Amino acid sequence: MKPFLVSNSFPFSLIRRRVVVEPRTIEELKNALSSQKWISTWGHSNTVGVVSAISGVDLRPETERPAISLSDQNLPSLGRITFEECWLISPHYAAGFRPQIHQEVSEDKILDWQVLLLDWSQSGTHDLLSSNFPISSLS
Repeated sequence: MKPFLVSNSFPFSLIRRRVVVEPRTIEELKNALSSQKWISTWGHSNTVGVVSAISGVDLRPETERPAISLSDQNLPSLGRITFEECWLISPHYAAGFRPQIHQEVSEDKILDWQVLLLDWSQSGTHDLLSSNFPISSLS
């Protein structure tokens, strides 16, 4: 079984093929973390401790803020590993709250957490996007 990614975010600029996004429970995430191989790309040192405690595993990445790229099949990759799943754990803030640019949000601003599963396994090669266009075509 392939490893999956676990992170606090995923850049939409790297979605180049069909992906299914589904809300999941923390229990489902804990089960996946305990039964499969995974790699963390957690990007915020101020929240990794609390989320590690919630999930029951140490989510600190091997390197600070690892950067995802795309494989030849437009799947997320890190090093030589390609992924078909990414579990996101994202904060739920009070209504109307938006972090300032470059702000690391403190735990007291986070009401709770939500879990999302990004799943590329249901897409086929026909789903590959080839509709990129050069910036010069905008003028």
